[in-house]
Amino acid sequence: MLGRIRGWQRRHWRERSKAERVELQSLVSWYISIWAFTGTWMLLPLTGDLRHDTVSLGLGGLLSLVGVAQCLWGNLLTRPALDHYLGRRALPGRRLAGPAVLLALGVVLIGILRGTGSVPSFAGRLLLGAVLTAFGVVYALWVPPRTFLLHGAALGAVCLIAFALTGGTGADILMDGCLVAFSLLFSLAACRCGAWTLSVLWEAERSRDIEARLAVAEERLRFGRDLHDVMGRNLAVIALKSELAVQLARRGRPEAVEQMIEVQRIAQESQREVREVVRGYREADLGVELAGAQGVLTAAGIACQVSGEVRGLPAGVQSALAWVVREATTNVLRHGDAARCSVAVEVAEGRVVLTVENDGAGAVRGGAGGSGLAGLRERLAQVDGTLAAGPAEEGLFRVVAEVPLASAPPPRSSAPAPVEGGVA
Repeated sequence: MLGRIRGWQRRHWRERSKAERVELQSLVSWYISIWAFTGTWMLLPLTGDLRHDTVSLGLGGLLSLVGVAQCLWGNLLTRPALDHYLGRRALPGRRLAGPAVLLALGVVLIGILRGTGSVPSFAGRLLLGAVLTAFGVVYALWVPPRTFLLHGAALGAVCLIAFALTGGTGADILMDGCLVAFSLLFSLAACRCGAWTLSVLWEAERSRDIEARLAVAEERLRFGRDLHDVMGRNLAVIALKSELAVQLARRGRPEAVEQMIEVQRIAQESQREVREVVRGYREADLGVELAGAQGVLTAAGIACQVSGEVRGLPAGVQSALAWVVREATTNVLRHGDAARCSVAVEVAEGRVVLTVENDGAGAVRGGAGGSGLAGLRERLAQVDGTLAAGPAEEGLFRVVAEVPLASAPPPRSSAPAPVEGGVA
């Protein structure tokens, strides 16, 4: 049983992002609010204050059914109304026809109960507030606030006039007006404020994704610019000298050989420069990555603690582990539901152990088989390292990378072979 509960919690809560959790919490609170007002303001007064005769009991039972139907219909339309507010998909007006009919029927039944004296005035006041709130929770998300207030004021005025015609006193009408205003303002404030908060959260999520894509695009532009700076001039010189060598060869001049030797030299120099550019792009400094990860996570509102000493580690080891830090930090930011993250570097028994741990275990869908982690395993395999990633105890997600110091390659060995072959 506990395993099923934990599995349900993981699927429906831990695997959600922060915005999804806030949205779920808001929806649940709106669902409960509708039933709470109907239960306390309608069902309880009808149970204790309704006059016990056939007509009154029949009208009270019918009103109870109307209230329950309002709650059910309101729960069904709350999610579509929120999607309509957030701009995900439109909610057709015809879907509100049923709740509107139930609202009108509820107001009519309350008027009859008050007119016949089947319920006291304060109980009838609560009944009116219940039917207005059950409808207003959905309607407040569907129309702009100005339209909601205008329609609510018109409906409240009609109700007050009808109650006045049934013999209500001035004090009763005043109290009815206050309760109508409270019901309308509560529905508007509770729903619109929560929905506005959700829109801000989702906008922040979209901004974070856009920022990540822009960072990737900027890095690609930088890499392309560096390659252009390195290769542009050399390729132009190679083209000119090759053309000159062709002309000299056609004329039978011995200087053609010298020009081709110069072309060969420039090509080899270009190859070396491209290796340097790619090496600088692929290699990463562990100390820089640790400091950057701490700064980025802290700026994102995630408490980050970094421990351990990285000075003196071989360049190949630092480069491999720096990529682990970079990928793990990206995953924490991408899923966005972690509150704290710790990064530890330990050197023991000729091995360097990097541990990245965060409390967002449910966010990493698919376990440890993601493409990013697979790429890290390939990168660590080049230095005889290993990578383990997966959920740990107490809702934590842990990434552990181990690299032996003895097998660390020299710094220049990280230049990618495909680039070498491609340039040669």
